[in-house]
Amino acid sequence: MTHSGGRAYCAIPGPTVVPDEVLQAMHRAAPNIYSDEVLALTEGLIPDLKRVACTDGDVAIYICNGHGTWEAALANLVAPGERVLVPATGLFGHGWGRMAEAMGIEVDVLDFGLETPMDPGRIEAVLKSDTDRKIKAVLVTHVDTSTSLRNDVKAISDAIRAAGHPALLLVDCIASLGCDRFEMDAWGADVVVTGSQKGLMTPPGAGFVFFNEKAAQTRAAMTRVSPYWDWAPRVHPEELYLYFAGTAPTHHLYGLRTALDMIHAEGMENIWARHDRLARAVWAASETWGQGGPLSLNVAHRDHRSRAVTTLRLPAPDAARLRAWVEDNTGVTLGLGIGMQRDGDPDGAGVFRIGHMGHVNAHMVLGALGAIEAGLVALNIAHGAGGASAAAQHLAQASPSHPVQNVISGAA
Repeated sequence: MTHSGGRAYCAIPGPTVVPDEVLQAMHRAAPNIYSDEVLALTEGLIPDLKRVACTDGDVAIYICNGHGTWEAALANLVAPGERVLVPATGLFGHGWGRMAEAMGIEVDVLDFGLETPMDPGRIEAVLKSDTDRKIKAVLVTHVDTSTSLRNDVKAISDAIRAAGHPALLLVDCIASLGCDRFEMDAWGADVVVTGSQKGLMTPPGAGFVFFNEKAAQTRAAMTRVSPYWDWAPRVHPEELYLYFAGTAPTHHLYGLRTALDMIHAEGMENIWARHDRLARAVWAASETWGQGGPLSLNVAHRDHRSRAVTTLRLPAPDAARLRAWVEDNTGVTLGLGIGMQRDGDPDGAGVFRIGHMGHVNAHMVLGALGAIEAGLVALNIAHGAGGASAAAQHLAQASPSHPVQNVISGAA
């Protein structure tokens, strides 16, 4: 039986649910791209984007996805033949490193596997051993969407300083910005990249590179930067079109304006708290299911888990079977197990992911968890009973506005 009726819910870790208000803002005729309206719209976005990243630095806007922002950051800072250090905790960390290699950059990979976060001590040791100061930048993924590991950017920044090394700290916040707590300036990041389609609640197609004065000085010393990726004319444009190296992505700008209004109306502290609350509900359900069966969270320690995405394991092919059943029978789409292939599971059929990022609330999360629990029952996959109830119990106790006693089990 195939699901029909009602609204489907895409509970993947991006692209995320786009709010109706954002869709409505984009549903309009194209404007004159040379108009004062588009200029004012663009200029108004910049300070509000910087508020999300918690930075006083600059931000360049690109028409691209997250991979484009990887290339933009590298193109402005690292020349072919120069060297970067890439600590990796999943598919996307390695992906950024492979992009650097394709651009002729020398890459040193420090692989931390798929289940443990980066060790700042090991990064510090590598930098201390680089006595010739050949490493120009350290490329860190704050949250790797494949593994759901969250890395301690502040500790890594401290490790770079403790090593006495001049390397720039570049941070991929594509999965985390606007979801997991992140403070660019306070944590010592020099460059941050992200995309429009996750915590920023806008369709894919716009990318953002934030950078501080140290990064700007490095860019100024580059002998060559490709014209499209060059951030200098984008942040100091003499004409409107230079913000985008051509035609503005007008409808993305309209949608982003509304999304940023929604973000700042809620407030960053409240957004971080909401994502933490909902993530812990997902963990409560998952840990309960795991007590009576083989399901397990990829990241064992709660302090190392993202608040935006949760990666879960089942013996292959049960994760793939579960995803298919849930989508066909309940209208909920779960994330694939990308980059999580292992011996005996070359297709990642033993992994699935739950996205809980961006425009998401308690009933959406509880609905997805209830759908997963129904799938576990329908497919006769062994699991501990009461996972969805454990999530509801957590949310009842963690509600910011309605603290209650234990009523889930009927107690007063």
